[in-house]
Amino acid sequence: MQHTTARTATGALTITLTLIGWSSIPLFLYFFSYQIDAWTSNGWRYGFSALLWAPVLIIGALRGRLPAGLWRAAIVPSIVNCVGQVTFTWAHYKIEPGLLSFGLRSQMLFAAVGAYLMFAGERRVIRSPVYLLGVAAVLVGTAVAVVKGRQPLEGAQVEGIVLSVVTGALFAGYALAVRRYMNRYGAVIAFAAISQYTAAVMVVLMLVLGCHNGLDVIEMSARDIALLLISSVIGIALGHVFYYMSIARLGVAVSSGVLQLHPFGVAVASYYVFDEYLTSVQWVSGAVAVFGAVLMLSVHGRMARRRMREASGALSAESG
Repeated sequence: MQHTTARTATGALTITLTLIGWSSIPLFLYFFSYQIDAWTSNGWRYGFSALLWAPVLIIGALRGRLPAGLWRAAIVPSIVNCVGQVTFTWAHYKIEPGLLSFGLRSQMLFAAVGAYLMFAGERRVIRSPVYLLGVAAVLVGTAVAVVKGRQPLEGAQVEGIVLSVVTGALFAGYALAVRRYMNRYGAVIAFAAISQYTAAVMVVLMLVLGCHNGLDVIEMSARDIALLLISSVIGIALGHVFYYMSIARLGVAVSSGVLQLHPFGVAVASYYVFDEYLTSVQWVSGAVAVFGAVLMLSVHGRMARRRMREASGALSAESG
């Protein structure tokens, strides 16, 4: 009993730290958008994160414990992740963090469509009326939150919204690719490999496309360089570790459900840091979208538990 309580308490702590950390990343990226270009931001952040993850792979290789086929399996998820990280970062150069985060809720819709097409076992879940109600809530809530701002969308804002929706699709594709290609590997070793591929691409893009080949960073103050590296640790290196720990202790449904609070955390923080103001209609519609996402997750969790009970019952019947 005490062991279960300790695991739950640890899970609650790590998912809280994940939520706080990931809610801070849009703020960091928007802040850096006034000092360095997107290629430079990605190159330095992912390059530094890769250095932090490299020992996991080096030690595993020296001990002969790296799973066979790891690097080959990580190729497709890494490609999708690279494109998603580019569009994600670029979006911060077009719109403010709060609105962007609500636009990213579209990820749930793309994930549902992708899961339906790729995994036969998911189709029963997605056909559920409650799940479809959640899908509708995410779709309507996100759309209203995006278009009902203080001013009509135009120019860079339209580009930012498009980038946020595209990012949602790519992040959904990344999650599906990880599930399909990396499910036989441990979460930590899988992300360590993906981070190396992603970092390599981000650094090359920075050297080729970044202003002054990414050397604009040296013109930043020491404090801002430290913040850039800290954002890498919080959002990439530690953020994923804490999330994996949360899943192991609380389960996917609970961990993912808590992270649905992410847009609200970003929007509130952006109001105080950048004076970003969302209308009451945007807040309400954003809440509808998040409620829809929670509905989708709850149905998925309930169906998963039912399948486990059915499988357990069938196994018991065979044993008897």
